[in-house]
Amino acid sequence: MIHVALWEPEIPPNTGNIARLCAATDATLHLIGRTGFRLDDRHLRRAGLDYWPDVTLQTHPTFEDFADAFRGTRVHAVSTRGTVPYARVRYLAGDCFLFGSESKGLPPAVHDRYAGQILTIPMPAGRVRSLNLATAVGIVLYEALRQLHDW
Repeated sequence: MIHVALWEPEIPPNTGNIARLCAATDATLHLIGRTGFRLDDRHLRRAGLDYWPDVTLQTHPTFEDFADAFRGTRVHAVSTRGTVPYARVRYLAGDCFLFGSESKGLPPAVHDRYAGQILTIPMPAGRVRSLNLATAVGIVLYEALRQLHDW
């Protein structure tokens, strides 16, 4: 099983799309801190369609709560400021991918905690600042699944 963690997501359709992706792949979705929406938000539900009953969802009020729950687990922070290309890592069952909010990314304390091992998705054209959050989650999650299942 793979875990996808979102630090204070702000846009309901992104989180809904990620929830749908988690339902399709049996990944557990973790929401950390304050979200920019209510979990019963109609846009969130609409983006997740009728897959919400199939989503394994866990919430963590603070980053410390999340970190405690994942003590002893490999957590891969993913950021545009990362230095390790996501495809160069060998993933293991149980790994967790941690993504930041759409407008702010991951907070400095998280960057400090994972310094030197933060993953990035290369964007060779250099014309955009970042990818859509749901797109980034899909890219990294499916690479991990490809490795784990030898697809």
